Amino acid sequence: MIFYGLRGVGKTVLLNRIRTDAEGRGILAARVEAPEERSLPALLAPSLRALLTRLSRGAAAKAAARRALRALSGFATALKLKYEDLQIGLEFDPEPGLADSGDLETDLTALLAAVGTAAAERDAAVVLFIDELQYVREEQLAALIGALHSASQDLLPITMMAAGLPQLVGQAGRAKSYAERLFEFVPMDRLDPAAAEAALCVPAGKSNVTFDDAAISEILAQTFGYPYFLQEWGKHSWNLADRSPIKGNDARRATVQALAELDASFFRVRFDRLTPSEKRYLRAMAELGPGSHRSGNIADRLGRRVTAVAPVRSTLIAKGMIYSPAHGDTAFTVPLFDGFMKRTIPEWN
Repeated sequence: MIFYGLRGVGKTVLLNRIRTDAEGRGILAARVEAPEERSLPALLAPSLRALLTRLSRGAAAKAAARRALRALSGFATALKLKYEDLQIGLEFDPEPGLADSGDLETDLTALLAAVGTAAAERDAAVVLFIDELQYVREEQLAALIGALHSASQDLLPITMMAAGLPQLVGQAGRAKSYAERLFEFVPMDRLDPAAAEAALCVPAGKSNVTFDDAAISEILAQTFGYPYFLQEWGKHSWNLADRSPIKGNDARRATVQALAELDASFFRVRFDRLTPSEKRYLRAMAELGPGSHRSGNIADRLGRRVTAVAPVRSTLIAKGMIYSPAHGDTAFTVPLFDGFMKRTIPEWN
């Protein structure tokens, strides 16, 4: 299963909750977050090593788990030169011919098969929980999907749950055409007004605190139903209010504080990773408003051809700042980012 959606809709929270529940039922979980510029082997190897070490503790599964550890050793040794960020200490010698060909998909298929076999002998199951999967490069994503497909065909108890930005759906389809049949892609979006009000009011109600209608209207109007922003506005409204019910004026003052905090952290950390040309591209997008925009319209705002700004658009997609909801369209992956760009770069020409 793969959850996808914009920033702030709760993908990571949901993925972590599923992992916690799975571990509570005895499922072995390998937790991975995929940052930019890290290879898939470098991300998987430490988590799989920890998982296999746990599997090898039971006497009944020692042989299969140790073979899987040897497979991991061969995998790491064969790919260390190709992926220079792969650094892991392993106490088992590689088994010649096991996951050591140097071809990522071949070796990853053999490695996951060994892990799945070890889990099966223990009457257990293994789940890879991977967050920010959109940062895994397509050829490496193809290897991962291919390896999981092979494990599924062999009925091995190993699978993946992941989360990422909207572009992940297209990336997976380009990586392997059968990805849509192997995984269930689950969209996550902002909450509708009733659910957003419940998310705000139900937790507060457990402490006998309520929001009046004016406060609810202000918070829902400012947050557009995005769960993370509901948390922020709810927190600041709570802190500013003298008593229950929290009133409209409390929520309006909370808007000032919430935006200031978001500008200094949530938005700023993403803005500071951008080059001047990337900032200018996003500022042109912001000038057009919060929705999806034609790439040609953005280029027109910049006074340049679409082909001239296409490389900038590509790097912004790779950085997870924008995505293409439809061919030729461009939208922010971070809700409310258009407002931040206008506050940060107020002058536009």
